[in-house]
Amino acid sequence: MSSSSTATEVLNWATRYSVYRGYILFLFGITGNALNILVFTQLKLFRDNRCAFYLTVESISSCVNQLINLILAIFTAIYGDDGTGHFLVWCKLRYIFGQIVTLTTYYMICGAAADQFFSTNHRYNLRQICTLKLTRCFTFTLVCLSIIHGMIFGLYFDIQPSVGCLILNERFLQYATFFVYPVLIGLLPIAIASFFSLLAFQNVRRIVRRQLPIVRRRLDRQMTAMVLIRVVFFVCLAFTFSIYRIYAVNFPISRSQTMPFAVRQLIQAIFNSFSTLIYTV
Repeated sequence: MSSSSTATEVLNWATRYSVYRGYILFLFGITGNALNILVFTQLKLFRDNRCAFYLTVESISSCVNQLINLILAIFTAIYGDDGTGHFLVWCKLRYIFGQIVTLTTYYMICGAAADQFFSTNHRYNLRQICTLKLTRCFTFTLVCLSIIHGMIFGLYFDIQPSVGCLILNERFLQYATFFVYPVLIGLLPIAIASFFSLLAFQNVRRIVRRQLPIVRRRLDRQMTAMVLIRVVFFVCLAFTFSIYRIYAVNFPISRSQTMPFAVRQLIQAIFNSFSTLIYTV
């Protein structure tokens, strides 16, 4: 078998994988996040719960991400790739909305972990720091900052015919390489979420000694367990995807390099699965 036919076969595998992955994860992701939104907004138990508010906003953001991935899967089924290399507007919009939902989702997870630490703390003054009003103000501010950053970030993407949609500005490429992927959507949210979720877990282990109603103690345990499991998946998947993105934006491969380009497309499809799973779990 010649190298060109092998490359074509690899590209076909990457295309099929991307399409089926997109449809399957969309189905599970949109269903799970819709159920989260329904439970956290309709049950009276969660209406004034700050952690539930963070998880609700995160689920809404994740639903938007699922819609983006569905569009990417449709484009892949039609064009054989995500379509960002064919339409300049889509090239920019894909990364604008991608940044907005990524920052919103990641830092809502951090907010949920931090809130569980404060709400389960044995010190009364620490439990009173986080209020529902403060939670809503923080969320609104974060979403606004995510929108501003996402718009600026996406506008720097452009189409290079031989490669596709990528950052062409050298200075902004350095900003993405050394701050956005390793810090802003890499180590910073991972560290914050891990730190507060572990502290919250320690608080819950001592919660039995506090004079609280059984229902409240059970709710604190369940919410902390939910957040801790969420953070474990988030840390594993986000760390892996951030490393790949740092490599991908700095070492683009031209379509003229048939075999390396085909292999990159397959690797990209696999790592995009990790990214999509962050919003599906």
